[in-house]
Amino acid sequence: MKTKLLVSALLLATAVVVYAYPKGGRAPVAPAPVAPVAAIGPPATIPANGQRPLVEVVFALDTTGSMGGLIDAAKENIWSIARTMASAQPQPEIRVGLVAFRDRGDDYLTRVIPLSDDLDSVYAQLMDFQAAGGGDGPEAVNDALHAAVHEIQWSREPGAYQVVFLVGDAPAHMDYPDDVKYPETIKAAVARGIIVNTIQAGDASETREEWLQIAALAQGAHFRVGQQGDAVAVATPFDADMAKLSKELDETRLYYGDREAQARAAGKLAATDKLNEAASTASLARRAAFNVSASGARNLAGDHELVEDLAQGRVDLAGLEEQELPPALQGLSTEDRRNRVDELHGKREALKRDIAALSVQREKYIEGELAKDADVAQSLDHQIFRAVREQAAKKGLEYHSAPAH
Repeated sequence: MKTKLLVSALLLATAVVVYAYPKGGRAPVAPAPVAPVAAIGPPATIPANGQRPLVEVVFALDTTGSMGGLIDAAKENIWSIARTMASAQPQPEIRVGLVAFRDRGDDYLTRVIPLSDDLDSVYAQLMDFQAAGGGDGPEAVNDALHAAVHEIQWSREPGAYQVVFLVGDAPAHMDYPDDVKYPETIKAAVARGIIVNTIQAGDASETREEWLQIAALAQGAHFRVGQQGDAVAVATPFDADMAKLSKELDETRLYYGDREAQARAAGKLAATDKLNEAASTASLARRAAFNVSASGARNLAGDHELVEDLAQGRVDLAGLEEQELPPALQGLSTEDRRNRVDELHGKREALKRDIAALSVQREKYIEGELAKDADVAQSLDHQIFRAVREQAAKKGLEYHSAPAH
């Protein structure tokens, strides 16, 4: 694969053509309260039992040498994917996983990133993937699908929308005598309610024939990404401000708990620091928009986050031992601890409102840019969105708006 066409291929993202816009020229955003980002589309709804529906998405991604453009695009657009998935009603809990694959004789056959609602950590690992290896035509597609179905810890919730996106440009090695062939793996996926969609990079006829067969067996859809790209990614004049506010929002987090909980928190914070340092401004803006949505709350806070847990009544500040407190609160009086947490909570809510306001303006700007392209409704990301909308509807999820960009 050559160009950065792909994260539309990596599903519901938007790939290649970026509209530049000069810096500056935007009036400041008024600090008045603004509805959350979900208000851009239909109002967010939650089932009467308070439990969000579940969406689990695993990308089985060819990371051989020909797929460099795709991998770069994936790094750029994972937050668009999350935003699109989160736009369903009722707003779902989103979990994302990854199976990277190459072929025998390469550095690895498959590498599995488990399903997680901590997209920061998934993204931080995705940033480390580079295209290399392969080169002999067929790749370890059988191993990739087997790992996606059997090594991923899928939930057992009957109402979950569970989907694998197989993305690559080469067919499976059907000549290996000791692997599990994809028809058997697909049969197991169907029995468990896991849909497999196929996204073909390039136009190799052998790959197309096999990808169509896999999708048909797995009750999924097949899509193809052209070499020049089939979708549009829009950079906006609001991205830099959103990225800046997003980093400030990250700094409102305080983690508490025992040694194990603090270790998990340290890992999450390290992943966030990594993406804030290395991700593009546009990607950070998309992350900001996701994090202030109802579905993104888990990614922002994670587990044992004191500001959120106190606000929700899940923990008693006075009941925490000194060693369980965040370092910033140790040695303070109970009153000073409470004042500090209240201060951070107020700052967090103000930042969320500001990001949401910018998100509204960003969406309107994107709509204006896309309105100039008469073919956008037929682009790959829109086609994939329509397929996902149809598949998810069987699980009670409704998608109304267009894909996020």
